[in-house]
Amino acid sequence: MLFPHDLPDADVRHLPGWLPVGDADTLLQSLCEAVPWQVHRIRMFGNWVDSPRLSCWIGDPQARYRYSGAEFVPHPWPPLLSALRDRLQSVGRFNSVLLNRYRGGADYMGWHSDDEPELGPAPLIASLSLGAARRFLLRRRDDNTRKAEYLLGHGDLLLMGGTTQRHYQHALPKMARVQGERINLTFRWIMPRT
Repeated sequence: MLFPHDLPDADVRHLPGWLPVGDADTLLQSLCEAVPWQVHRIRMFGNWVDSPRLSCWIGDPQARYRYSGAEFVPHPWPPLLSALRDRLQSVGRFNSVLLNRYRGGADYMGWHSDDEPELGPAPLIASLSLGAARRFLLRRRDDNTRKAEYLLGHGDLLLMGGTTQRHYQHALPKMARVQGERINLTFRWIMPRT
C-alpha cells in the first residue's frame, strides 16, 4: 500500500472526522429520508445496466452531467445540502453533488476516473463519507501496480484535485462483511457547455 505522498501526479488529501459525528449522524438520517433515490441506468461494455447502488444528482440548473452514456439533470438543492456546500467553500467552489447510497457491502463502484469534459482538465472532487466505513482504492492508469487504499469512515472528507483524475482511477469494492449503509457525496464543479 502506498501513502498519499507516494502518488505522483496526484493531489489527494484524507481528512478523517471532517464532519463531527453528531452532524454526520443527522445528515445521514436526513438524506436517507429526504433524497429522491433512484437506480441510475448506465452504459457498460455496450449494454445498459442498473448501477449497483442508489444515486441522486443535485445541483444548480445548468449543472447537467453526462457519464457512462447517460445525461443527468440535477434535482434542486435541498437546504441541508446547500448548507453543506457553503461549509465546503473554504475547500473549493461547487455547483453540484452526486450522492451514492451503498445499501450494504454488496453495493459498489467499479474502477473509473471522473474525467468527463465538463469537469475540466484538473477538477476538484470533494467526497464526504457517511455511515459504514468502506475501502476506497486508487490505482495509476498507466501502471496498475501503483496503488493506494484509504478506509473512509463516518464524517471523513477525501479531496482529489490537480491531475489526479487524468492519471488515476478509483473504486469502492464490495465488502462482504459490511452490513451497514454508506452514503457518499461527491461535490464538483460542472463547467457550462459551449
